[in-house]
Amino acid sequence: MAGEVVARNKRVILKDYVSGFPKVSDMYVTTDSTVSLKVPADTANAVLLKNLYLSCDPMMRFLIMNSQQKMNKYLYCTPGSPIRGYGVSQVVDSSHPEYKQGDLVWGLTTWEEYSLITDVVSETSLVKIHHTDVPLSYYTGLLGMAGKTAYAGFSQVCPPKKGDKVLVSAASGAVGQLIGQFAKLAGCYVVGSAGSKQKVDLLKNKLGFDEAFNYKEENDLDAALKRYFPEGIDVYFEHVGGKLLDAVLLNMKDHGRIAVCGMISQYNLPEFEPLKNLLQIGFKRLNIHGFTHRDYNHIVPKYYEFVLPYIREGKIVYVEDIVEGIENGPAALVGLFTGRNFGKQVVAVAPPQT
Repeated sequence: MAGEVVARNKRVILKDYVSGFPKVSDMYVTTDSTVSLKVPADTANAVLLKNLYLSCDPMMRFLIMNSQQKMNKYLYCTPGSPIRGYGVSQVVDSSHPEYKQGDLVWGLTTWEEYSLITDVVSETSLVKIHHTDVPLSYYTGLLGMAGKTAYAGFSQVCPPKKGDKVLVSAASGAVGQLIGQFAKLAGCYVVGSAGSKQKVDLLKNKLGFDEAFNYKEENDLDAALKRYFPEGIDVYFEHVGGKLLDAVLLNMKDHGRIAVCGMISQYNLPEFEPLKNLLQIGFKRLNIHGFTHRDYNHIVPKYYEFVLPYIREGKIVYVEDIVEGIENGPAALVGLFTGRNFGKQVVAVAPPQT
């Protein structure tokens, strides 16, 4: 088309469906694509995005499985196409009445420098960014999906009460670091588990947890939990599963509450590890509630009212691990499953246009 403006479009492509632990070689980066910087004239409710930051999230592991293995039909990725996930973007062009050129948004996108999103329904899929006095990268985590997840778990699923004894697993990750700080603000005693001495130090010295331990150094997780919770655990925020969950069940108080939004230790196994202590659920009358952020889009405005003042006052700390360049995205994503990241893993793609 005469006068059409096109741009190079670097993309991260899924090579084939993944089984077992994902590898960098399961994806490849291509630089030979171009994209028109205008939404096609015959496409309604579409938005062309320039991606600024891409979010690396454990749930993306399910998106690159074979379709027969998928737990649901959420965000299918197919071989030969860009992988999908959450990100922060700027609108380049739009045929959707709710979005205009220059708008900053966070939501579902594809791992490309530019993404044409043709299935935009409303701001539940792309959320406009109105608060730009905080880092834009925060909308991949603290003010995006991870923050929504943490606030849902904290305020809706298992609201801790002042004085509660709270355990958070994967506590230095995108969600865990927030849960712990929210619980401290509510007056709880909070312990976090993490996978390295550096992360334990982060939890205790920067994020304000009362205690933290490296689960990899504990030969007896039951004994470790009894050391930190001699009277038992009131609330457990579960992100790991496996042996840690089994030990937690032994150490919950009667009528204790468990919020389950992830079990990253199980995602790459051919079969999930069996739990030996399930009888504790009945013996102790435990309340175990599984949830996903997708059920809580409605709480985002309330969450922002809650968290933004704390961010601006420096009372909430958020640790990010930002890598530069979309070509480094596959290694960053794969690193989640070996604990290589230190804080919320983000891929910086491009600065916004001013």
